Amino acid sequence: MTTTVHVDTTGHAASTPDTPQPYRELGLKDDEYTRIREILGRRPTDAELAMYSVMWSEHCSYKSSKVHLKYFGETTTEEMRAKMLAGIGENAGVVDIGDGWAITFKVESHNHPSYVEPYQGAATGVGGIVRDILAMGARPLAVMDPLRFGAADAPDTRRVLPGVVAGVGGYGNCLGLPNIGGEVVFDPSYQGNPLVNALCVGAMRVEDLHLAHASGAGNKVILFGARTGLDGIGGVSVLASDTFAGDEGGTEPMLDPASRSSAPMLDPASRSSARKKLPSVQVGDPFTEKVLIECCLELFREGIVVGIQDLGGAGLSCATSELASAGDGGMHVYLERVPLRATGMTPAEILSSESQERMCAVVAPSDVDAFMRVCRKWDVIATEIGEVTDGDRLVITWHGETVVDVPPRTVAHEGPVYERPVSRPPVQDDIVAATPDALPRPSTSDELRAEILRMAGSPNLSSRRWVTEQYDRYVRGGTVLAQPSDAGMIRIDESTGRGVAMSCDCNGRYTYLDPYAGAQLALAEAYRNVATSGARPVAVTNCLNFGSPEDPGVMWQFQQAVRGLADGCAELGIPVTGGNVSFYNQTGTTAILPTPVVGVLGVIDDVASRIPTGLGAPGDTLILLGETHDELAGSEWAHVVHGHLGGQPPVVNLAREAVIAAVLRDGGVSAAHDLSEGGLAQALVESTLVTGRGCDVELTGDPFVALFSESSARVLVSVPDPDAFTARCAEAGLPWTRLGAVSATSSLRIEGVGELALPELSEVWEGTLPALFG
Repeated sequence: MTTTVHVDTTGHAASTPDTPQPYRELGLKDDEYTRIREILGRRPTDAELAMYSVMWSEHCSYKSSKVHLKYFGETTTEEMRAKMLAGIGENAGVVDIGDGWAITFKVESHNHPSYVEPYQGAATGVGGIVRDILAMGARPLAVMDPLRFGAADAPDTRRVLPGVVAGVGGYGNCLGLPNIGGEVVFDPSYQGNPLVNALCVGAMRVEDLHLAHASGAGNKVILFGARTGLDGIGGVSVLASDTFAGDEGGTEPMLDPASRSSAPMLDPASRSSARKKLPSVQVGDPFTEKVLIECCLELFREGIVVGIQDLGGAGLSCATSELASAGDGGMHVYLERVPLRATGMTPAEILSSESQERMCAVVAPSDVDAFMRVCRKWDVIATEIGEVTDGDRLVITWHGETVVDVPPRTVAHEGPVYERPVSRPPVQDDIVAATPDALPRPSTSDELRAEILRMAGSPNLSSRRWVTEQYDRYVRGGTVLAQPSDAGMIRIDESTGRGVAMSCDCNGRYTYLDPYAGAQLALAEAYRNVATSGARPVAVTNCLNFGSPEDPGVMWQFQQAVRGLADGCAELGIPVTGGNVSFYNQTGTTAILPTPVVGVLGVIDDVASRIPTGLGAPGDTLILLGETHDELAGSEWAHVVHGHLGGQPPVVNLAREAVIAAVLRDGGVSAAHDLSEGGLAQALVESTLVTGRGCDVELTGDPFVALFSESSARVLVSVPDPDAFTARCAEAGLPWTRLGAVSATSSLRIEGVGELALPELSEVWEGTLPALFG
């Protein structure tokens, strides 16, 4: 291919040191640009500037979070570390689950792209996290989708939510991956800045683990998958590393003026009006990715891959610099060999494109023919674009001219590190002091009954069926549990029945009230959900969604949440294997609720012993594990009924969470449901409706507190032999309360409240989301 576009070479850059460069428009600070010049001993070329700008963005470099994230490593014990085969810093965490099996899992964000273009933003979020799992050498097996939107009745939520749900379902369904759970949360703070987090879990044999490194001088670098286009240019530096300007909740998203260009890597002189309209959001093709998955898995089986990296955020800039940085030498890339689907693309654009469904592999020369043969079999485009060198530089040429000559570590791993100001906001004292104690509480049976129905039909507690029916939850035949179960579960080994369970959770209101405790409550809920499935929690991933890191109050929230999560994992003895930080989640000066989404992975030896969600057989005894206190601050009741947010969140009791998990694994439980948002009332509503069975319940103490408190470390269980079960509880030091029994009726009967017929409950619970979005 020939080009008439002017190319800025390293020689030209050295001879024109005073040429103005648009580094600010690309998101670089003055001192960052100065440091790049010091590293290179000259000004960067256009292509180098593009690489540094995307790789030093907040999204890729973690420049504001690194100083805090290291606390995860400081609190990880050797015993916890021994469970991991790969951890923080790799494409995804990997844990050994026994019998030669390893599980890899991770959750990441695709927030800003999903506001700009909901369908493609969400779809490519799924595609990206699936490739992270694939890059570890595993077969992706299931996905989950923690989602958060603005007020449920806001016009813009009706624009964003259906597109996001369709994108998650459209991409995952086409890949043939079951969606086994997630979250759908509504809060006004997410208006204009929805959170679209995507989780994927995969399985492999331990010996099949692959890492991202370019080792062995003379080994070839092969780019394979889709062609490279103009879509997604600037997707990282523009969309994920800056805030949106305030648009009053309108339907057209706006970037801050300094970041408004949709294609910042383009030379202004060569931009056409058509290019200006190109989206910063990537465009996905799930059918291409499905073939790419099978192609990669066959390449792994053939043993002809030395190192591999997916192309996601920052595209080739990321893949080449990270592979070279993690290897034992340098790399030479011939950029003109990259297969393109647009004409006239400049080196900067090719390096910055985030076109989807691409992978980069390092292959020994003797295996190149075999590698290409497998790619041809799957009709996957594969091109040798370079080789590993025995030097220490990443050199990229374009038709014989050098356009990049950099030390790869300075691009990939030695970016800026900021110790942002951290300050507890003065308003935090007022937030804590504004307790819900004075809020009017229902007291009569009619008032309590009405409140149960109102809560059950509220947007955050109502049935998610309208969403989950758009997802294929059972494709591949390995799904054991899926939404509305507390945790998703999939079978890994057909011969033994070994499986894994996953749950991801966070209550942003709790984190707003107390970031340290809020992060631990998110961990506790995800841990508890996995435990109620009968699985043993073993590892954690996280997606830390916060506002602008340039706000000292936001950085205080982030610092406290990281420390809370790390300390909580240390207490539970389960490691954080990796995750994602998403900053700049705010519109104008309004930040989202701090939302550290926590994903917990559990292992179960035989999925046949799983614990179903809901109620057991008629005649089973209902027992509440744990203790209930007057804890309504940050609760769904305070939010729904009074629009109130203040006070201290529920007390965390991780030691009791671990005891509950151990008791549940001992058996004797026919069904279970965790207590979280909405308290016991919501757990009873969901348990009856999920199973279609009624129950009779007798409350102790204040009926309102018993029904709506959100005290943590509580689980509702159905047991056929209550004496034997409660004896084990007593032996473990676990408090319990006998609530009543499962009945053969079709109603939920609560003494002192009255009877709620299941058809009435179902109409309320099932009708909300279809009425809003259907």
